[in-house]
Amino acid sequence: MAIALAVGLLGAAAPAAFDPSTSDPRAIAIADLVLGAMGGQQAWEQTRFLYFAFDVERDAKRVAHRTHLWDRWDGRLRYQSAEKDGTPFVVLLNVNTRAGQAFRLPRQAPADGTPARGAAVPIEAAAAKPLLDEAYEAWINDTYWLLMPYKMKDPGVRLKYAGEKTIAGADYDLVELTFEEVGLTPRDRYWAHVNRVTHLMDRWSYILQDDPPGSEPTVWDWKGWARRGRILLSPEKVSERKGATVKILHPIMEVYDSLLDAYFASPAPLPADLADRVKPAS
Repeated sequence: MAIALAVGLLGAAAPAAFDPSTSDPRAIAIADLVLGAMGGQQAWEQTRFLYFAFDVERDAKRVAHRTHLWDRWDGRLRYQSAEKDGTPFVVLLNVNTRAGQAFRLPRQAPADGTPARGAAVPIEAAAAKPLLDEAYEAWINDTYWLLMPYKMKDPGVRLKYAGEKTIAGADYDLVELTFEEVGLTPRDRYWAHVNRVTHLMDRWSYILQDDPPGSEPTVWDWKGWARRGRILLSPEKVSERKGATVKILHPIMEVYDSLLDAYFASPAPLPADLADRVKPAS
């Protein structure tokens, strides 16, 4: 199934900073409360390396899986997924310049879980281009699903207070996000449902720019907020769609202060026990 390609990255002509004059002061204040509840601005700025998986489940069956190892400060990305025929590949990309390389990986790992034998095979530039594009677009989409509450005051975002709502006995403030020519889908509209007690975003809803006129917002619950490094992240998003339960899951979700440069420069497999070998940020 297709998952919404969310905004979350600035286009070339996007504003250089968040402009409070285009937003509702009450909505800005709520966005500040959200950031504070998740660790605060300084903690977010100090967060450098994120390693996470993006899985899609439909009625408990996994239908998509990919991973990102991202250096937020320098724009380095290691993206791993599989082609339509199941062949795994890895992309080493700079998301600021969109320059990078792609490599095909050995197709199957032995049953004992040790790395598959055989070297990664470089993909020539013309054939690699679609994979680099896929990595870039998946990075935009997947980081927004992981990090949207940290991006409420990104450049080009406009915030509007959208009222109050009670859900299952909990009270929420709704903040509407629209975008000033930001990202790949700038006419998307999002609503953050912010819990008045915890100040965390327990739910989002959205109408995408390609949805038919008159569409109702698609609703996802954000669950299981947990500390990773200095910040909080939600490992599970759940939606009921057309009679099916759909989940976005991050079975890998780690934050690090330092990592080896080789992880971003070489297609060699990451250590299976990376989370144990590298001390997460604290």
